[in-house]
Amino acid sequence: MIWQWLGLMVFSLTLLPAGLAMASGRAPGRLRHRLEPVRPRGWAILGIYAVAPLNAIPRLADASPQVTLALTAAAGLLTVAGCLVAAWASLATSENIAK
Repeated sequence: MIWQWLGLMVFSLTLLPAGLAMASGRAPGRLRHRLEPVRPRGWAILGIYAVAPLNAIPRLADASPQVTLALTAAAGLLTVAGCLVAAWASLATSENIAK
């Protein structure tokens, strides 16, 4: 159980602030050219971050196995969606560079 708490804490302290900042359009100036488009990448990070609470909180609350499985499946879907958004943002950037 300690690993769920540690994972939740680490992901909440790293991915959540970075994802929220990028989703609002903020990025460090020296990294902005590498992170364009910033907003979709921020939403992708938030989608990937969603795995931590959706996987840890039901386990910490001793939820039934069905609830835990359903939320873990939802977390997996959000992760796939986040990866697709990140890939789309990367593809859009490479198309803009090619033009």
